Amino acid sequence: MFGGKIGPLEITLILVIILLLFGAKKLPDMARSLGKSARILKSEAKAMKEDGKAAAPADPPNPGDDQAPAQRVIQAAPGDVTSSRPVNEPTDTTKR
Repeated sequence: MFGGKIGPLEITLILVIILLLFGAKKLPDMARSLGKSARILKSEAKAMKEDGKAAAPADPPNPGDDQAPAQRVIQAAPGDVTSSRPVNEPTDTTKR
């Protein structure tokens, strides 16, 4: 029937059906919540990578570095302080 190809007519028909099912008022809210979910997923994936790097043995400290590493708070969603946690920022140890 379709031959495995989705053309512009089929895509338009799918979008019209979605609009009729969910209504014009709910679509922006759904897109906003999808964006929040993507930000949470991205921040958690980054935090997991940082946790994995922190478990690895660290390089010996340079004698010229007297600064303490800066801490930053990763928030899962803007204004959400219940799921935020401090993390250490990686420092640049290369000399120029």
